[in-house]
Amino acid sequence: GELIFKTNSGTEHMRINATGAITKPLQPAFLVKSANNDQTNLTLNANTAVAFGTEIFDNNSDFASNVFTAPVTGRYHLNFHIRLDNIDSVTQYTIILLVTSNRNLQFIHGNSGYDSDVNYMSIQGSHLVDMDAGDTAGVHVSLPSLGTAQADISSESHFSGYLVA
Repeated sequence: GELIFKTNSGTEHMRINATGAITKPLQPAFLVKSANNDQTNLTLNANTAVAFGTEIFDNNSDFASNVFTAPVTGRYHLNFHIRLDNIDSVTQYTIILLVTSNRNLQFIHGNSGYDSDVNYMSIQGSHLVDMDAGDTAGVHVSLPSLGTAQADISSESHFSGYLVA
């Protein structure tokens, strides 16, 4: 048998199946994909917010306008995979910022040593972050002021997260 927890209105909040697996359909969790079109020719010496136009799932409807908004205070595990195309070899580094209300977390990739432009590069990162109810989290790409503004954020980029505790 199964043990199902519902509110008086009949909304299911938790289910324990016969194998002991627990599912919580309203637990904050999301996975989004970039918009269908690449973000092209990123501005140099600036932070560019990654446009996430496709929700794959959003359990508690907490993702909108390229940011996740924490519905409750807690610890959230956030993950990103950003694919960059056409990076100028003169650009010394690429920074992906996990931008949260409490702090920005920096993930950097040094480009020095490349003898030609980089056609494709993926940068992944994850972090456990503290968020208060109403805090937001998003992903930005930052390039230094060297080279040509030719780098693109591929539409094959993703951002996900879930409430841990």
